[in-house]
Amino acid sequence: MTFHSYDELLRSKHRLSMLLFFFLNSASSLFIMNGPVTMANPVPGSSARTFPLVAIAIICITGLLLSFFSKKRHTRPLEICSITIGLLWAWHISLRFHSIGELDSGYLQISLLTIFFISAIALSDNFLAFCLHAAPSSIAVLFLDDFLHILQISFTIALPLIGLSLHQLMIRRSDAFTKKLVNNLYNEREKFSDLSMIDPLSGLYNRRGLQNKLQAIFSQGNSSNYVMLLDIDHFKAYNDNYGHSMGDQALVRVATAIRDAVRSRDIVVRYGGEEFLVLMANVNQEYAMHMAERIQRRVEGLEIPHHFNTDVSTHVTLSAGVALLHNTDFEAAVTSADSALYRAKSIGRNNIVYAWEPIACNS
Repeated sequence: MTFHSYDELLRSKHRLSMLLFFFLNSASSLFIMNGPVTMANPVPGSSARTFPLVAIAIICITGLLLSFFSKKRHTRPLEICSITIGLLWAWHISLRFHSIGELDSGYLQISLLTIFFISAIALSDNFLAFCLHAAPSSIAVLFLDDFLHILQISFTIALPLIGLSLHQLMIRRSDAFTKKLVNNLYNEREKFSDLSMIDPLSGLYNRRGLQNKLQAIFSQGNSSNYVMLLDIDHFKAYNDNYGHSMGDQALVRVATAIRDAVRSRDIVVRYGGEEFLVLMANVNQEYAMHMAERIQRRVEGLEIPHHFNTDVSTHVTLSAGVALLHNTDFEAAVTSADSALYRAKSIGRNNIVYAWEPIACNS
């Protein structure tokens, strides 16, 4: 989310640049057309309302309205608008220069400074658009001046270009650092989010992790899913006699056996103290029964000594209850599996009971 938010920030920044570009160009064109006698319109009584100037005003006002109501990113249109408006400004400067003649020797420099001012303010984050906007007027001024003041004009052109180039370099480095930082923060958040869904002792999913996985499974549509609840037999007696440290070791070994017995797509959860849950997605009944028996054999095959088992077995065993998950009613499936598990315990442990069948015993 954070990473996408940063992308949204960049898009918003680009949109604001576009709005500012259209606003400054439209304001400048309207001011020149309707303003008093100024250095941009130095001849009293003469009209500065040229066709390209009117076109600039119309295009920029229209672009301002469209950009204001649009939320999309317009990288390419901004560059197209920059060269279009830049050519219109060059055309206007050329027309006005020929009508003014020698009345104002500074007109070309002032006009060029105006164009660079607009470009530098609005397009400082887009070097290509800056050049496209300023280049036509720069070339036109050089030719209209017959290269008589080439040093002054070159300085006027070079200074903002150098400044903007350095500014762009700093922006690129800053953006690269910011993107790297945001990406690292996003990855760290994902890592800690994953850790919060993992049981630290067994390495299996905890209940929070189960909820996260359930959403992914349910989003795939209807399929045949089964829930299996497993409980280590006489585990309290094991803990009481061997100690909690040995009990934890037994839990880890049983958890590993369960995880290794199922497919990688099946979800194994430490559901309680010595209780585990296996969610088998997109399987049939036969597979669910086969998997329950396979897990039972794997755990019994660990041969973890349990001499204090009050029943027949002298090794750690587990009992299981299996139920069908109807649609997305997970709680009902867990209730059915828990009821089957209770029956498996009540008939002597080390048993598997399927919720859809009468009591089935596997010893």
